Amino acid sequence: MSTLQERLRQQSSARLTGIRRGIEKEGLRVLPSGGLALTPHPLALGAALTHPHITTDYSESQIELITGAHLGVQDCLDELTQIHQFVLRTLQAQGGETLWVSSMPCGLPTDETIPLARFGSSNVGRAKSVYRMGLGHRYGRRMQTISGLHYNWSLPGVSSEDYFALIRNFRRHAFVLLYLFGASPALCPCFVQGREHRLQALGDAGQSLYLPYATSLRMGRLGYQSDAQASLAVSYNGLEGYANSLHEALTQPYPAYEAVGVRNPGGDYNQLGTSLLQIENEFYGTIRPKRTGRTGERPLHALRERGVEYVEVRLMDLDPFEPVGIAAPTMRFLDIFLLHCLLTDSPPDTPDEIEQLKRNQHRTAEQGRTPGLLLERMGEQVSLSDWAAEILAECVPVAEALDAAQSTQDYSAALAAARTRLTTPEQTPSARVLESMAQVADHSFSAFALQQSLLAHDTVLALPWSAAQQANFETLAAQSLAAQKALEAADTLPFEAWRQRYMDPSELG
Repeated sequence: MSTLQERLRQQSSARLTGIRRGIEKEGLRVLPSGGLALTPHPLALGAALTHPHITTDYSESQIELITGAHLGVQDCLDELTQIHQFVLRTLQAQGGETLWVSSMPCGLPTDETIPLARFGSSNVGRAKSVYRMGLGHRYGRRMQTISGLHYNWSLPGVSSEDYFALIRNFRRHAFVLLYLFGASPALCPCFVQGREHRLQALGDAGQSLYLPYATSLRMGRLGYQSDAQASLAVSYNGLEGYANSLHEALTQPYPAYEAVGVRNPGGDYNQLGTSLLQIENEFYGTIRPKRTGRTGERPLHALRERGVEYVEVRLMDLDPFEPVGIAAPTMRFLDIFLLHCLLTDSPPDTPDEIEQLKRNQHRTAEQGRTPGLLLERMGEQVSLSDWAAEILAECVPVAEALDAAQSTQDYSAALAAARTRLTTPEQTPSARVLESMAQVADHSFSAFALQQSLLAHDTVLALPWSAAQQANFETLAAQSLAAQKALEAADTLPFEAWRQRYMDPSELG
């Protein structure tokens, strides 16, 4: 019996049914024409600062929908769907805007015209906007309009050490998820205007740019990347080392950002600070260890004080063929994959391996469907398809254990679908996007994504919706607006004094 199977036998059904998962899903608000909606976050949705389920991400035009943590996959998906129903009904009533279903953005205005998210006049709210101003100065606003889906996952009784072991294996095997679920092989030329790139023009009119075998341009060199952060070789060998790496990035001055300054000559804020990272969330990674923070507490302090509570998977593209961006079988595959990462041996990482994993990520993101594509494994060249097949074969008993715990066959079916997709690349979302662009949109990424967005909009609005559901969401919106006002009224410190205190290294634990 393998070590994995032995460890699976030690997992009780109660523990396996105790997996909790939640979703955070970003999406741009767009006009019926497919351009970015430049209107403020609708008041009818509530206050982005304090609403438990509906907020904004980087831009005022970028809605983020957040579910609670659920024991059931379908329950989580149902909640995500209900939030979509309320949001899309509200947008429909206010001029016909909808949500863009693709991870890569719609037609964008000039960089400085992309509106930063606003969170009111409280110190916490102002800090969120200043942070976003800083991201714009550091990376450009266009990069921040990329949208994705985060999958938050926990299992009862897992220690911080075990979560870090899971994270190391996840990073090693993340190419499997990019291949199977990457859905951003093409983009609108407006996204890379003025930037160097290696994309190819698609179609006679050249209204799209793409790479023929790309899986997820969002996770490649044009996506969430940063030359400054490339100098960060964060190790995941344990909480202390990880925390120390982040602490350094949060406190070491970075010359290029010092040149920008915290404030401009007119006194307006450019950014929260001049270190390599303004705050913890600026650190880009495919997966993060997380701990729910207390009011006003820095995330790193929460991690150091109370350990890892769950992991946040950050590399999933929005699936433009699914009305809410993800399907139940995908969620079940993520459960299988994460449990496999947790229960298989996970040797310590090294600086060399960290660099190797970065190269594998970029290669898979930009060329993942190339026949015979080779990746690096422990200094050897191995084909992506062979390595992925090994991992998926090892996942069979994991899926069976989850099925047995829940009296279902759904997990095995999700894994079987993934194994089929591995051997038939044309079934991957990235290949399907390019095929659909050719068939129905004359190779136009924008036309394809708008068509899918309108289809998703109509599909969600056709679902049953009760007066009680509407009233519940209207109550949440009203409560969030009241909560924001209360926060604003409770502030006693001037913003600059508050900022200095929040950014003080002593707050990091």
